[in-house]
Amino acid sequence: MIQKKICMVGAFAVGKTSLVSRFVDSIFSDKYHTTVGVKIAKKVLEIGTEAWHLLLWDLAGEDEFLQVRTSYLCGSSGYILVVDGTRRATLDMALDIQQRIVDAVGPVPFIILFNKADLTQEWDITQEACAGLAQKGWTWLKASAKTGEGVEEAFEALVAQMQER
Repeated sequence: MIQKKICMVGAFAVGKTSLVSRFVDSIFSDKYHTTVGVKIAKKVLEIGTEAWHLLLWDLAGEDEFLQVRTSYLCGSSGYILVVDGTRRATLDMALDIQQRIVDAVGPVPFIILFNKADLTQEWDITQEACAGLAQKGWTWLKASAKTGEGVEEAFEALVAQMQER
């Protein structure tokens, strides 16, 4: 058994809780649920012959990433940096959060996950912005908590990065 802590981080209302609910319970709710502090969920992910027991820490999103929250990241094996594809400002905030995480806990495997792939006609994120992430060597993916598209693949991609370490 391999047990790993994964944190979900990002700005306020980007869909972190919805992505966890979709991944863990295969459900989606249109009702907005504010996370206060941290909410922890568990999921077993079978990769090849290995069972990965993932502890998912869904951290409250804010327009400012508070120093206190970096303590939640201690001991994490990786994190998913969630961005709302329909709100460009959430990408800018994600880039700031990513730097603060590196400053607080050092380099940890992560992916950037653009949520709301079902609303690409309303996206405010350009291909150029995504290309800039790729140039940094960062993995970025699109997913939809609403439809489930790309959600499991995102967690699998993060686990693949963690396997490399």
